[in-house]
Amino acid sequence: MHVAVLGAGTMGHGIAQVAAMAGHDVALRDVDEERVAAGVESVDENLRGGVERDKVTPEEREATLNRIEGTTDLAAAVDGAGLVVEAVPEDVELKQDVLGEAEEVAPDGAVVASNTSSLPVTEIAAALDAPGQFVGLHFFNPVHIMGLVEVVVAEQTSEETLAFATEFVEDVGKTPIEVADSPGFASSRLGVALGVEAMRMVQEGVASPRDVDQSMELGYNHPMGPIELGDVVGLDVRLDILEHLREELGERFRPPQILKRKIRAGKLGQKTGEGFYVWADGEIVGVSE
Repeated sequence: MHVAVLGAGTMGHGIAQVAAMAGHDVALRDVDEERVAAGVESVDENLRGGVERDKVTPEEREATLNRIEGTTDLAAAVDGAGLVVEAVPEDVELKQDVLGEAEEVAPDGAVVASNTSSLPVTEIAAALDAPGQFVGLHFFNPVHIMGLVEVVVAEQTSEETLAFATEFVEDVGKTPIEVADSPGFASSRLGVALGVEAMRMVQEGVASPRDVDQSMELGYNHPMGPIELGDVVGLDVRLDILEHLREELGERFRPPQILKRKIRAGKLGQKTGEGFYVWADGEIVGVSE
């Protein structure tokens, strides 16, 4: 199957990688050549790391890269696609615009999907001409490692689209869970609830970021603590999700002041080199003051 992935950033290039590794031909599209090239290079970096760890053979790496074609041409990207997956920033209008433009030039019958982690998929679908062919596919970061995908069912999603999406998720080696369109779905709502309480505990001096994280890593066998996870995801992303959930579900999702102060200071987490932790080359090297 031909899969078009719209957006070559962190999530987009990851989705392109797992689809190509499963044998699908993939068009990875973004708005300029620099972003496209960066996305393809990120896939190559992931695959080279897999080869070094004996998780991927050199032949699999080469075959995967050969199945991915980068482009800035939307019509070319979706030409012949059976599935179009949007992975652009978390803005409802932007997602509606991108998917609407893709729908106009995609083949009749193509399933279109959003990788949104928290936005209402029913609202996104409302802007499409064929909303029954739309579904949420919430992959997790890093896509090539994380095993879960939330299949988020909009009010308009048809049974055929749901079955198609579930089969695709299984085909790329992930485990699908079906989730109704609800604020934060399942994972973001639970994950953010844990993360915001962890930040409040740091703010109140209950424990340090490292001790809060170790309480969950060692006490509950979480692979990564909630403070570190917030830094990895991006504190600005955490704030956006919290504001959305607060509007939809109430004050228990009110963002703590410590989070807002970090963002005002430009400390967004791993991507800026500092959040609750200090980062260098993807590793924690200290705790932020």
